Amino acid sequence: MVEIIDGKKEAKHLNEITKQHIEKLAKSGIVPGIAVIIVGHDQASERYVRMKDKKARSLGIYSIMKHFENDISETDLIKSINELNHDPKINGILVQLPLPSHINEQNIIQSIDPKKDVDGFHPLNIGKLFLNLNEQFPVACTPKGIMTLLAAYQVNLNGANVVVIGRSPIVGKPLLALLLNANASVTCLHSHSENITLHTKKADLVISAVGNANTLNDNHFKPGAYVIDAGQNLDINGKLVGDVSYDQNSKNIGFITPVPGGVGPMTIATLMQQTVEMCEWSHVE
Repeated sequence: MVEIIDGKKEAKHLNEITKQHIEKLAKSGIVPGIAVIIVGHDQASERYVRMKDKKARSLGIYSIMKHFENDISETDLIKSINELNHDPKINGILVQLPLPSHINEQNIIQSIDPKKDVDGFHPLNIGKLFLNLNEQFPVACTPKGIMTLLAAYQVNLNGANVVVIGRSPIVGKPLLALLLNANASVTCLHSHSENITLHTKKADLVISAVGNANTLNDNHFKPGAYVIDAGQNLDINGKLVGDVSYDQNSKNIGFITPVPGGVGPMTIATLMQQTVEMCEWSHVE
């Protein structure tokens, strides 16, 4: 019997804690602020941005969206980001990816003030993460949310054999650093890896961030394995599914995050948490 790792439940709990921090800041007249930038009219991106804005407002976070047409120049986009860098009402800046092909994503990410880089994608913040520096800095929200979820379910990472499938700068690579910092023994698999099952069959925990529907199934795992499915895919019927195919009678998977309702809610809850944390950090300095 597969046990579900309930991301909705833990996200709700995290939002409640974040709300308490917001209320405490409000007593000092401080309101955390987030700005989300979106370019173009990709429906999935627009829907995701609206979800972020709605959640921020519901918690009491000042939230603004800047929506630009596809033909905005890189120079003008950076100019808009610089304005937000100097806006005292804004603690976190997020640029919704992907961007149009004529815009260099790294130039955009690096134009964000590292202290307002709520997505944790700036090279300075990624470097701090890999060096495991003992200071406050933002971390990519999906990996951070996954770590929070694992902690909530008391998954012992110390010395654990962990496989991460995927090496994107958004999920896979930051997750590798977080797991190594937690003293896990980590193997990273990717599109050039051979015989994936050889590795996943030995893993106590498998985290999949491939982005291909139903790439993995119960036969890829050892009995009792923990599985975190960070995939967000649409199947042939337009239904949201993860990277892992399973059912309640799966023999090997012990615990798994569902899609939807697993990693996704934790990502948004972590974004809200981190926005508030960055506000708190800015008022301590």
